[in-house]
Amino acid sequence: MVKEAASLLKFLTAQLEGWTRNKVKKRLQSGCVAVNGELVSRHDHALRVGDVVEVRAMLKGGRGGTPQLEILYSDRALIAINKPADLLSVASAREGRHHALAILRNQLSRPKRPVKLWPVHRLDRDTSGVLLFATSREIREAVAAVWPEAEKTYMALVDGCPSPSKGTIDQPLWVDPKVNHVHVGPHRDAKRAVTHFETRRIVAGRALLNIQLETGRQHQIRAHLAWLGHPIIGDNRYGTGGARLGLHALRLSITRPETGRRLIFEAPVPDDFSALLG
Repeated sequence: MVKEAASLLKFLTAQLEGWTRNKVKKRLQSGCVAVNGELVSRHDHALRVGDVVEVRAMLKGGRGGTPQLEILYSDRALIAINKPADLLSVASAREGRHHALAILRNQLSRPKRPVKLWPVHRLDRDTSGVLLFATSREIREAVAAVWPEAEKTYMALVDGCPSPSKGTIDQPLWVDPKVNHVHVGPHRDAKRAVTHFETRRIVAGRALLNIQLETGRQHQIRAHLAWLGHPIIGDNRYGTGGARLGLHALRLSITRPETGRRLIFEAPVPDDFSALLG
């Protein structure tokens, strides 16, 4: 949110730590910047106090310049993609078209052969990584039935260095629907949430953590790590904003319902995440 009137380019350059001026301009020219929900490409666009500025994912071009998503795995039942940061998983009230589900449907459909997809789970808009879709409602429900057995591994870059370097956060979470904020601690609406973490690397006062989720609550990793005193880098909701959220869904392992075979999907760490490590 804008706290002081300025031009759009000046605001973005100040907010996006580590981004070059040319990179910021490229995002503007590519139609990836929205002010109060409206796309803006002019670098001298005047911002007012209270304006909400969003920097969206810059996707690869496909047929006719249409955006394309990286497909990690595909068969007749399941499709796994590498979702970039700054992209919604599914539609929201404000955005009906610019989301992973719509882009993937368009990417896979052919004339007179539209593709239908159902999201098996979701990632936060600012989180990159493995996102899974089913090709039918029945398949989605079958996978959902065995979802408690899924193994979900994330990489998180946090402020400071947790001590001890590994551990488990077993703290309930509850959502304040008025502000879409997740709180940690006892409450009549709280649900059990368990996050396992282990430090893998320390760079310039920041720690790279391997995260294993035992449960999958809304904003679980972000809220738990902030409660621990080590908010995720770039988290403007539970910490301090930045170029991007330092959270990546690295690996997802599920049991295929109809065969019992284990499937593992893995998304390489993107360059903009690695850049947060310097």
